[in-house]
Amino acid sequence: MEPIKLLIYTAIIFLNIGNPYAFGNETSLKITSTPSVEAQLAALVLEITIIKKQYDLIADSLFMELSRFNLNLKEANNDIQKLHWLLKKDELKEMIVQMKWNEKTDISKIRYIKGLQIIKLLYEKTLSLDHHFTTVSTFNEINKITNPNHYPEFADMKKLIRSKKDRKIGFDLTQVLGNNIYASVAHSFISLFTNTSTSKAEKESSLSEVECILDFTLRMHNDLNTIYFETIFLQKSNENIIQELQQLFSDFTKPIAYENSLQNCRDMDDWDAVRENLNVYLQKLDAVMIDDSQRRKARKMQINLEFPIDRLLQFIIQYNAFINQGAKFYEKFGIMLSSYENEQQCSNKIPIEYKALKESIVVAIEKFNTTYKPVEINGSKMKEILYGINEYD
Repeated sequence: MEPIKLLIYTAIIFLNIGNPYAFGNETSLKITSTPSVEAQLAALVLEITIIKKQYDLIADSLFMELSRFNLNLKEANNDIQKLHWLLKKDELKEMIVQMKWNEKTDISKIRYIKGLQIIKLLYEKTLSLDHHFTTVSTFNEINKITNPNHYPEFADMKKLIRSKKDRKIGFDLTQVLGNNIYASVAHSFISLFTNTSTSKAEKESSLSEVECILDFTLRMHNDLNTIYFETIFLQKSNENIIQELQQLFSDFTKPIAYENSLQNCRDMDDWDAVRENLNVYLQKLDAVMIDDSQRRKARKMQINLEFPIDRLLQFIIQYNAFINQGAKFYEKFGIMLSSYENEQQCSNKIPIEYKALKESIVVAIEKFNTTYKPVEINGSKMKEILYGINEYD
């Protein structure tokens, strides 16, 4: 075997052993999950680095061989020898071009596979967030703990006032105003203190039963409603994030002819089908790569693998902005819920829903800093993922 052929053959074997992603190795294409997106990104950078170093070793050998050919060409004594070394040189240059093409394609494969794994992880995070927002934003619970009309003690006091009201000057609120907490409280207080048929002891007893309820609801009404409406806003924003992620998955899997949505893929645990479609696509890519007449088609197929990861990185920036926003909102919620000054004094009257909401916010803040936290992807890591460039190279 000629030295140059032997060199290329050795390079192919070396790359195939060292690179589990080269030449469509199916075992590397399983869509698995890891504890964090950062772990996937770190693995992506590491695998790209390994591939580049492997190809760099082969490239060094090829360029050394090219230098030898140039030297032989320069020292050739006749036209036949010159023609021989010119043909060898052209053959070697074509092999170098093919090697660079293979390197770029193998890196594209890695980026594509990791991209699918990251999409899967981010989808689970956004679904978990959606469930959390739905739980917090249940209006019936918020409405109950912010309106004194839903408390039995306040309802009992209103019944007592109605039973002893002065028929000449007493009056009942309309249905609309009766459900308004400020109008209802004001009417009840006025009726209680102006009613001459109610003794001072009865008034003080009624007041002592509802003072903590009124203090809590009047102080916390605006804050709790703010939490409700801002949680609804976050929930809508999260729904938009989910839709963006679903569209990203659709764009990601369109080249490999996988037609199920991200939600259906997850619900049916159809990741094996995604893997099979990707295997078929990579086999076609490998086939057209070695056919010079289909070089344009091969380039297009390679771009289809490269483009989605750029979209994914753009989405990660959007996801990070949303998580940062949500974390700030929940830190504000925590401050609001901790601002009730008489919580200890009125602990036996404060509804359990308020305490549960407070605990939920604390857990959510922790999750925003751990489970949902922004994906750490700084400038240097972005360059490595996009271009395979390490700033320390």
